[in-house]
Amino acid sequence: MWWGAVSVAGALGCAANPLAQPEPVPALAPETVVTSVYLIGDAGDPDSTGEPVLDALRQDIGSHGSEPVVVFLGDNAYPRGLPAPGGPGRRAAEFNLAAQARVITSTGSRGFFVPGNHDWAKHGDDGWDAIRRQARFIDSVAAGAASLEPRDGCPGPVVVDIGPRLRLILLDTQWWLHPGPRPEHPNSSCASDSDKEVTDSLRSALTSSSGRMVVVAQHHPLMSGGVHGGYFGLVDHIFPLRAIKSSLWIPLPLLGSLYPTARAEGISSQDLGSRAYRHMIRSLGAAFRAAPPSLNAAGHEHNLQVIEGGPARLHLVSGTGIYDHSGPAVAIRGTLFARRASGFARLDIPRAGRARLAVITVDQMGRGQEVFSTWVE
Repeated sequence: MWWGAVSVAGALGCAANPLAQPEPVPALAPETVVTSVYLIGDAGDPDSTGEPVLDALRQDIGSHGSEPVVVFLGDNAYPRGLPAPGGPGRRAAEFNLAAQARVITSTGSRGFFVPGNHDWAKHGDDGWDAIRRQARFIDSVAAGAASLEPRDGCPGPVVVDIGPRLRLILLDTQWWLHPGPRPEHPNSSCASDSDKEVTDSLRSALTSSSGRMVVVAQHHPLMSGGVHGGYFGLVDHIFPLRAIKSSLWIPLPLLGSLYPTARAEGISSQDLGSRAYRHMIRSLGAAFRAAPPSLNAAGHEHNLQVIEGGPARLHLVSGTGIYDHSGPAVAIRGTLFARRASGFARLDIPRAGRARLAVITVDQMGRGQEVFSTWVE
């Protein structure tokens, strides 16, 4: 039950002692930046009249002259991925995916979508088929500028070298957590389709980077001070029915803490406390030990976090690609930045030397503001 106690204490501690923000690091000279990697997650339900976060992302890309690479960090189509043609929700899901793809095609960017649990039909039985449908649809609307990676429900890793300085490694972490059908030997054409094969392939991708900066991107974070990490705000304890429907402001003090405590104890496979999730963290962490990536980027949590230490040198959580679709962010050990806000992150990589990670929050009018920055080795 210690997870539940940490959740309450963390929420209270964060409210009483907000995290002191470090001084920003200097911006890189624009002419030295060769690649800017945009990391944005959980953008799969954009406002049909104009999504502020996607608008701000588009504007930020346009203001930088370097080669832009956009990585959507999963949950690209809410609520249940891309249904079959003619099925309920198909047209809405097509709109959601096309809106994100247009950011890439309209800015001349190179783009990647990694799968999230909602893309696997909200971790349902149709998940494997839903992922394959999404890949084909992105191919059809992105005109070669973007793709879903890994494909076909395979766990990866997919390795993409961009110029002499960046190695991007893409994972499908829902493969580890999925309760329904998934590609496994012998029912698989994936290059890696077992825990050991994925871990071995990831280790090889990390150790053979030839001096490139390595960024690993997936949907599920390996560290988090959000609800999936067992950290709930006071509102979640007092008004637990809002987890079912956001308008249910019915106070259930004490009794209401049962839900967040159960979540923190791992009742859901989508939370870091679950057995399946802990196994995934151990396995990926074992691969990381050979050559820790410079940055491990994920979504899943509806907040913005930068955490130092653990399996990677630096961890980014960027899961607020929809305006006002956000959740609690609590400072945990190693936290450099944590905020409940809409936005995304940008990693500027120069020709030589350290890269610079910036976190940009977005307001209702689609105006982006850099609120945090740090060096990435």
